Amino acid sequence: MNYLPIVSFSLIFSLSACSSLYYSGLEKIGIPKREVMVHRVEKARDTQEETKEQFKSALEQFTAVTNFKGGDLEATYNKLNSEYEASVKKADEVRYRISEIEDVSEALFSEWENEITQYSSASLKRSSQNKLNETKIQYQQLIKAMKSAESKIEPILAVFKDQVMFMKHNLNAQAIASLKTELGSIKTDVSNLIAAMEKSINEANAFIKTMEK
Repeated sequence: MNYLPIVSFSLIFSLSACSSLYYSGLEKIGIPKREVMVHRVEKARDTQEETKEQFKSALEQFTAVTNFKGGDLEATYNKLNSEYEASVKKADEVRYRISEIEDVSEALFSEWENEITQYSSASLKRSSQNKLNETKIQYQQLIKAMKSAESKIEPILAVFKDQVMFMKHNLNAQAIASLKTELGSIKTDVSNLIAAMEKSINEANAFIKTMEK
């Protein structure tokens, strides 16, 4: 009965230990946590840019299907399904990039806070504390924007999935009509996602500048 919490805690501890060893190994070859964090934010920013373009592409394919006038409907379905699968892949990558940033930020801020206590100079200690506070504020804005954008992905994917599955089993005018009914809502949702992604990308750029000061 009590094994699950113990196993869960052990797993969490193990993952944390692995991260610590990983960052320690990088520092031994001259790559500090600060650089790792900047790199991961850059990767997350680039992934969001790619995700934004992928969802634009998927929307274009959904729109094209609603304008279907005849031909090979199965081939059209295959294109639509490919766009859906590519969108799912990008959504997974966005989540992964965010988790990577959260992992290194925890290690970086913990180390930074510990090192602040070791200053003998009051002015240097105060300066470092101010810089840490500024960085944390910028970081919270970044993560909030990234998670806000990420939260808008799943509802769109759910609609995409429904329509793709329906078309798979109804390669006819009924499937086209179903897509037409949803198209307006899909366009609005994708537009909101793109706006959120752009805000997140701007926050990422601002955070990178903060880290490079």
